[in-house]
Amino acid sequence: MKSPRSVGAGRPRVLVTGVRGKTGMPLARLLVAQEGVDVLGGSSNPTSVDIDGVRPTAFSWDDRSGWKAATEGVDAMYIVRPDRADAPDLIGALLDETPAGARIVLLSEQDADYMGTDGWAPRAEQAVRDSGHAWTILRPSWFMQVFTDPRFYRDQITDGLLPFSSGGASLAWIDARDIAAVAERALRNEEHAGRVYELTGPEALSLPHTAELLSAAAGRTVTVRELTIDEVVDGTTGFERELFALTFERVRAGSFAQVTDSVERVTGRPARSLRDFLADAGPPFRHGI
Repeated sequence: MKSPRSVGAGRPRVLVTGVRGKTGMPLARLLVAQEGVDVLGGSSNPTSVDIDGVRPTAFSWDDRSGWKAATEGVDAMYIVRPDRADAPDLIGALLDETPAGARIVLLSEQDADYMGTDGWAPRAEQAVRDSGHAWTILRPSWFMQVFTDPRFYRDQITDGLLPFSSGGASLAWIDARDIAAVAERALRNEEHAGRVYELTGPEALSLPHTAELLSAAAGRTVTVRELTIDEVVDGTTGFERELFALTFERVRAGSFAQVTDSVERVTGRPARSLRDFLADAGPPFRHGI
């Protein structure tokens, strides 16, 4: 493993890939709040990056020619794993372009070992382990933000429905801001090098219990509609279909039910509960805006 640079000295430069995403945006804000950190916001559309204190930086998994410029002089980098079949190869190639000694934090997923060493997610993680860089791997459960994002379940919840395939298993939903808080510490402190953190909320909730909390927050009854995996993947093709099928197979097998205290151990405060997350969401969630 290459010796990590001292990210606490001088003016450290940190590249956040996927800076406009659910973890990237809160992470960038946490880093900006640390005096003297030069935060680069990686995006395929840098003109859309509008976060105070963040330097928009062109970064796209589809354009390798821009990687060297994006990573030039970085002391640490947050990698949001791309959900595509060639992710392991892409991550390995990116790290070959990254300055020696830069610390790497990879966003993976909870219980990635479920897939076996030849699985797609473990191979993406292995690309980081084999890179020669100091690394930390984050394995979070399902984001609570899927309930408030119109690209996921918000609009169905607004209509009083939670369509999901759980097979009766529980999930330890996590607030993406808690993931960002762990990532911020891992990017800036050497003590987290070589660690794999399984990140979850404070409790595993059944789908009916989740719907009860959603109902209370939304001010309307939210009813669970239990789907089959075939129903979940209907309309998808190729790798996307394979990934969806595997993800919900893992949900039903309980991969996302284990609760850990990793958020508290790293950040010094407990992970947010779904109840508190929904309370923070406030009127925009209740009114379906």
